[in-house]
Amino acid sequence: MANSFSFSMATCRKNLLSTIMIMLGLLITISRHSTVAEVGVCYGRLGSNLPCPEAVVALYKQNNITKMRLYDPDPPTLRALGGSGIELLVGIPEADLPDLAQCQCHANDWVHAKIASYPNVKFRYIAVGNEVNTSSMYAPLVFPAMQHIYNALCEAGLESHIAVSTSIKTDLLEKSSPPSDGVFKSSVSWYIKPIVEFLRDTNAPLLANVYPYFAYMNDMENINLSFALLQPNSGVVLGCVYYDNLFYAIVDAVYSAMEKILAPSSSGSSTTAASAATKPTPKLTVSESGHSTPPKPPPKPQRVGDGDINTVENARIYNNNLMRIVKKGTPKRPGAPIETYIFAMFDEDLKPGPEYERHFGIFLPDGQPKYPLRFY
Repeated sequence: MANSFSFSMATCRKNLLSTIMIMLGLLITISRHSTVAEVGVCYGRLGSNLPCPEAVVALYKQNNITKMRLYDPDPPTLRALGGSGIELLVGIPEADLPDLAQCQCHANDWVHAKIASYPNVKFRYIAVGNEVNTSSMYAPLVFPAMQHIYNALCEAGLESHIAVSTSIKTDLLEKSSPPSDGVFKSSVSWYIKPIVEFLRDTNAPLLANVYPYFAYMNDMENINLSFALLQPNSGVVLGCVYYDNLFYAIVDAVYSAMEKILAPSSSGSSTTAASAATKPTPKLTVSESGHSTPPKPPPKPQRVGDGDINTVENARIYNNNLMRIVKKGTPKRPGAPIETYIFAMFDEDLKPGPEYERHFGIFLPDGQPKYPLRFY
């Protein structure tokens, strides 16, 4: 989950194009008329005291949360989601990648057992791996597994309803400041280039876990806390472009990196390059973003600037601001809402890693909110 942030048609058919754009804009507005369509919550299950899936789904509905990220196709949770109307981003764990990458038949079986067998679940995305380490044995398996899962969805007639992607962490970027200079590390080009090309060709978004929280922790000297907490009137100019907040800056750095990796190569055929140039850069869906809190409630209220970033108040400020800013677009994608999943529904005391990794929850196990957070 850890991330880092190291800090630019011809007018002859103007009337016709304007009409088309207005019609498209109306369609988009109708399908996304409420901001709840843009914000979901990750349901991590690495906790020893979590409520049952039925209670979790009820909590989602009670709080008007209409999107869920689930890290594996857990049968009890899928059954609980049936008929709920909640849209699902479901993950495929790394342990399943060898079989799925090796044989199309395994992917066909997986889609039949984990997707097609739950016709009342509103699957939205399948994430093939989450933050797969590019130096691990699983990294070369991600792209072929994505291809096989997509082929299996086509075989089942589901490819127009469910997108296949993978979730990355932003430390795959070599440079991210200014955002217009965002570029992937050359050492990971073999990994990310075919994935981004596949997403472009299948009209699927890249999933990225975007954490201003970690960016600030890694560079407190150069990043202002209010900028990292997405506070109003805390923006900065990066590469001659004004950025309201660090979240926008990270998202645009990933967009810039995708644009560069998709730039036509002079060594490729002109036909191939021309065909690729007509396809847009994949959209970005933020598959995780959030803020940690202390293991136990503090004895007294804490304020911004009290020293420790891991405060309930900072988490409240960040996630409420996040829900506000994702309604809008970044400087590179103005006016385009950013589909985002808050991490996470509950604290996960069984999660490995540093202590703060276990305290990103926004609800307590009894269903009470850890702090005020309204899903519009």
